[in-house]
Amino acid sequence: MIKKLVSLSLAAVIAGSVSTIALAQDAKPVKIGWAAWSDAEFVTKLAAKLIKDELGQEVELVQTDVAPLYQGVSRGDLDAMMMAWLPQTHADYYAKIKDDVETLGTVYENAKLGWVVPNYIPEDAISSMEDLAKDEVKEKLGNTVQGIDPGAGLTRLSQQALKDYGLDDYKLQISSEAGMLTTVDRAVRSEDWFVATSWSPHWMFGKYDIRYIEDPKTSLGEAEHVDVLARKGFKEDNPEVAGFLSRMQLPIDDLQAGMFNAQETSYEEAVAKYIGDHPDQVNAWLGEE
Repeated sequence: MIKKLVSLSLAAVIAGSVSTIALAQDAKPVKIGWAAWSDAEFVTKLAAKLIKDELGQEVELVQTDVAPLYQGVSRGDLDAMMMAWLPQTHADYYAKIKDDVETLGTVYENAKLGWVVPNYIPEDAISSMEDLAKDEVKEKLGNTVQGIDPGAGLTRLSQQALKDYGLDDYKLQISSEAGMLTTVDRAVRSEDWFVATSWSPHWMFGKYDIRYIEDPKTSLGEAEHVDVLARKGFKEDNPEVAGFLSRMQLPIDDLQAGMFNAQETSYEEAVAKYIGDHPDQVNAWLGEE
């Protein structure tokens, strides 16, 4: 009788283990979308590592442009995105899908868009967007503002800024973040003049001696917050990850330092270092305080 009970118990344990393994194998990975911007890459890969290592759930990262990100979350093709710049930068995208998504939380606050110049350009030459209308400044800059992706909110607002400041004879050089940074790097090496679209947080402020110029008409907006958006029903389907994402908030200086480290090493190394250097933050995100 004892042997029979032991056999039954073992069978139950084995069956339970097989069932658990089957559930684990059937569990879908958490799908998080991101666009190829350095801040989005850092926070997304940081979240993915913690979800996998600490919460034991697989993560699938999907890189695409900004518009498909919003569409993907609203349709349920993606579980979440961590780079909704609001209230102005992504206002157009958000307005179209706001009823089909849920906001889980804010990843960081006091984000900023702007145009930057190197500090070797004297401030009495360029301190404001209004100064770009000077003939001598136009000549030095080649009537060009270095831009990023065509679908970026910063691109849309920069095009409006050219109109607001009467800079009709300027060209916004649309390319990508990588293209803009290549141009900036080349110009800095030879101390050529340039003006480029940028934003904070960004590692370029750690690498280059640059400054924002004033935007008195606030064409590029004011302080922004960057939110996590999730598909409808995600909180109910995966409360553990949803709770984690809702608590994940980084001080902007910490984020910028992590991003700069990623450029000096790699995103994987920088993410691991960030986790090791900020145990209290991470524990709070995981709900372990």
